[in-house]
Amino acid sequence: MLQGEKIGQFLMERRKELGMTQQQLAERLHVSFQAVSKWENGVSFPNIEVLYDLAVALEVTTDEILLGSRREAEGLSYSKAGVDIAYTDAIKQEMAKRLETRDPRVLNGLGPFASLYDISFPALREPVLVLKSEEPGSKQKLAMEYGYTESICHDMVNHLVNDIAVMGAKPLAVLDTIVCGNAEKATIQSLVKGVSEACRENECSLVGGETSIQPLVLDAGVYVLTATVAGIAERSRIIDGSKIRSGDAVLAVASNGLHTNGYSLVRLLMDKKPRIKLDKIEGLAFIEQIMKPHTPYYRAVKELFGNEALHGMAYITGGGIEGNLCRIVPEGLCARMDLAKLRVPELFRYIRAQGNVSDAEMLRTFNCGAGLVLVVARERKEFFLRHVRRFYDCYEIGVIEPGAAKIVLENRLNWL
Repeated sequence: MLQGEKIGQFLMERRKELGMTQQQLAERLHVSFQAVSKWENGVSFPNIEVLYDLAVALEVTTDEILLGSRREAEGLSYSKAGVDIAYTDAIKQEMAKRLETRDPRVLNGLGPFASLYDISFPALREPVLVLKSEEPGSKQKLAMEYGYTESICHDMVNHLVNDIAVMGAKPLAVLDTIVCGNAEKATIQSLVKGVSEACRENECSLVGGETSIQPLVLDAGVYVLTATVAGIAERSRIIDGSKIRSGDAVLAVASNGLHTNGYSLVRLLMDKKPRIKLDKIEGLAFIEQIMKPHTPYYRAVKELFGNEALHGMAYITGGGIEGNLCRIVPEGLCARMDLAKLRVPELFRYIRAQGNVSDAEMLRTFNCGAGLVLVVARERKEFFLRHVRRFYDCYEIGVIEPGAAKIVLENRLNWL
């Protein structure tokens, strides 16, 4: 239990040691001097919102404030290594609010050693867990630098769910990991809020994870995000491309931009031409265009799960259309793709022109406008086009034929 008088005495003595008045300390913390006076008199405690800044102002650790005394000078401590356990525990308690869910399958919240999830699925004869881990790549570096903290969480979760949705899986639960150099309360709360909201938008639950403070591994202000999703699918309805046959139509579903791929190339371009981040493309600055959250495709395809005419889906990430569609095309068949039909957004045209990037490199690095590809029975093509167009632009871009090469790219991209 916190000892008010002891903490107050410690705060007052430390303030006086530094030659500050209550008013000067209050101004530095953007609080009233009455608040400082109440802390020092043991009437109230500094709340979590100001605790870290107070520790910095008094040149102590948050653990020392909460203990009401300095650590032994000669002794090592976790706090001196850069991790204040009391402070990070307080942050985690506030994070628990973001883990609240109405999903009855989630059996516990923040606190236990692990998350519990009920996996009874009486409606499924042969339920199969579909698991995937992901991180948003170097886009997260730009996100932290330009203030897209919550946005990058949507990128990560949307990417995860897209990965399992193309196999016909319903997302159930997400576990996230935040590794950082120091515990910045506002940033961590923003990250957890972003992940939690992205999970709700994808009809799954954030059930827990890990927040790891690593001051000797990462610099202050540096954050590394990863997450894992668990989904469920009926074994007989898993979509893996095995039903693809000659004559099937290949449909492209529009992306909203880069998604989370090609950012190393884009960052190199920005280093060489810093001015471009403010250039306008279709009404938005370049930096706003490239930081759009990843398109979530689950809502557009979930009602198609179990449809016998849906033979395969490929999520277009690093490697482009060729590098991803080949994963589901069976041996002896070929997806003949007409690049002239690909509807390339202006953003890709801009990157190509500014970086003098070859067509081959653009296709290998980016989705170039097609974030998802569906392979469907030709006789049902119009049904799928109508369904997906309720959510995103969708159009035919290729056909499945017999052939030795799994992917053949015909014609040229239309840059006009």
